[in-house]
Amino acid sequence: MKNSISFRLWGRYALFTDPITKVGGEKCTYHLPTYEAIKGVLKSIYWKPTLIWHVDRVRVIKPLRTQTKGTKPLNWGGGNTLAYYTFLHDVEYQVEAHFEWNEHRPELTRDRIDGKHYAIAKRMLDKGGRQDIFLGTRDCQGYVEPCVFGEGDGAYDDIDELGFGLMFHSFGYPDETGNNELSSRFWHGKMKNGVIEYPHVSDCPVSRHVREMTAKHFELEQNLQGVEQTETCS
Repeated sequence: MKNSISFRLWGRYALFTDPITKVGGEKCTYHLPTYEAIKGVLKSIYWKPTLIWHVDRVRVIKPLRTQTKGTKPLNWGGGNTLAYYTFLHDVEYQVEAHFEWNEHRPELTRDRIDGKHYAIAKRMLDKGGRQDIFLGTRDCQGYVEPCVFGEGDGAYDDIDELGFGLMFHSFGYPDETGNNELSSRFWHGKMKNGVIEYPHVSDCPVSRHVREMTAKHFELEQNLQGVEQTETCS
C-alpha cells in the first residue's frame, strides 16, 4: 500500500510550546518540533477519520535560533494582556511520514481504499495543503511543498548527537487509542546528524492521564458524503 509522503516545511517563526512555560502566561518554544505539531501539519495537508498519520522522522535544515517578542494575547475575561513569547526564528525542516488505517473506526471500514487516500494526500501536498499550515500555533504561519527526504545540506549533518531532555511528544485521543480518555505522552528528545526519529506512540516512555473523553461517532454516508464530493471536484 502506498501511504508515505515527504515534504519540505518552513516558516518565519515557530512556537512548539514547552508546557512548563504555560503556567504564567509566558510561552517558550522547544528547540525541536513536537510530534503532535508535525502531526497537525499532516492533518492540515490531508486528513480523514479513516486514517491515522504517523511521523517517521524530521530533518532540521536551518540552524536553531530563538527570538523573544512582546505579544498581546487575549484574556479569558476579555481584552488583552502583555506577555513575552520566545519563538524559533527562520525554521526549515524535511518531514517523512506515513498513514495507517484507523482500526478503532470499524464504521469506516469501507472507506479503506488502497491508493485513494494516498493520491488525494499527494494532490493536496502539491497544492500546499488543504488547510492553513501552522508551526505549533496559529501565530506562526508555515508552508509545505514536496521534497526528497535527505536532499541538500542541513545545519547539523555533521553533529553526531544532541540531547534535549524530557519533551512533550503527543496526545492520545480516544478515537485513535480506543480508550475513553485523553492522555499526554513524553519522550527524551534527541537529534542525530540533524535527524529526529520519534518513537512510535506506543513506545513513549512516559504517559499521563489528562481527563475522560469519548470519541465522536462517524457514519460513512452521512459524514463523508460532502467530503467525497469536494475531493472529486478538486
